[in-house]
Order: sequence, then structure tokens, then C-alpha cells
Amino acid sequence: MLKKERYQAFIDYFSQNMPIAETELQYESPFQLLIAVVLSAQCTDKRINMVTPALFRDFPTPEHLASSNFDELFPYIKTVSYPNNKTKHLLGLGKMLVEEFNSEVPETVAELTKLPGVGRKTANVITSVVWQQPNMAVDTHVFRVSRRLGLVPMTAKTPLEVEKHLIRHIPKEFVHQAHHWLILHGRYTCLARRPKCEECQITHFCRYFEKNQGLVPGKKPKK
Repeated sequence: MLKKERYQAFIDYFSQNMPIAETELQYESPFQLLIAVVLSAQCTDKRINMVTPALFRDFPTPEHLASSNFDELFPYIKTVSYPNNKTKHLLGLGKMLVEEFNSEVPETVAELTKLPGVGRKTANVITSVVWQQPNMAVDTHVFRVSRRLGLVPMTAKTPLEVEKHLIRHIPKEFVHQAHHWLILHGRYTCLARRPKCEECQITHFCRYFEKNQGLVPGKKPKK
């Protein structure tokens, strides 16, 4: 299958079967999403959604974060991964939003990445989810699934390489959705250690499946 055909099959399937795909992080404003995404690094969305209600209630604005301190903020996020660093990031992020961005979440990747704790992946998430900009955030799911499907060559070894390949071949109007398609497929079907090929509905254009000759858990390989 040609790459162009594989991308078309990918878009056709998900646009028909998952026309509405959204982040599983719970939020009500760009500020809340920014906080949630920063906290979600190397942590599950389920855990973040358990933590953020109290955090959002008691720190509803950048000003509240900016005027807080480590000992006050840390207890709210102590159960997430790397709580010490993330507490420091949130405090610095709040101050910078207040002092440099008039307490508004900036709308560009370049500006967002100036904030403490915000890397390119996080900035891409914010701009694509909130403003539907054609930016592709590459997390472990997007990285794994895009390479397995054959959308991206296996020689792509970094998130930035994967991002560039996907942006180059996915039409702009689908990029912000494709990000969620890849994440959700990786989270629930194309698992890292044991992909559920026997349940997957897109094996007909999956390079991983082709390479393994239709091998699925519990079945013998074809001769």
C-alpha cells in the first residue's frame, strides 16, 4: 500500500467511526487545560482528573497560582508523577502568565513554550485542542501508533521527526482530530506490549499487522 493510500484509509476510517474525538482531560477553560496538560506529563489522564477539581476550585486563576507557594500548592498534586518539579512549574507558570501575558494563555507554540513546564508537546496540545490549530502533539501513543500503522517510517526516531511526517501528510483540517485518533487508538487498542490486533478494525492498512502476517495473540503465525 502506498503512503498516500494509507493516510487516506486512516482519515476515512476515523472520520467516519470517530468523528468526535476529544481529550479525556477534564477542563473548562484554556487555563485549566494548560494546568492539566502540564500535570499529565508521564501520568494518566485518570489520575489528573482526580486531582484537578480541588486544584481548579482553590486556584481558579493565574493570580491565585502566582500568589501561592510550594507548601500550599504541593498537597494538591502530591499524588501525580514528579510532584516536586510540577509544583515549581505551576508556580512559575502562574507568575509568568500574570507578568508577561496579562493572565491570558498565549495562543502560539512559541509563546507557550516560554512558560515553565511547557514543552513543544504541551504547546501543541493546547493550540490544537483550544484553537484547533493544525499542530500535532506527539506523545508515546502517537509515536508508537503512527509508526506501527506505517504513517511514519520506522526510521523516525524522535517525536519531532514523527510530528513533521504527520503534519506533512495529514490535511490541515484533520490534524487536530488526528492527534486524538492516534492517542485513543493507542490507549485502548494498539497497546504498547500487547496490541489488540484481534479486535482492531484497521488492520487492513496497518503495516505492523502486515509485517506480522496477521499474527494476533493466541494464534499461530502463517506459514
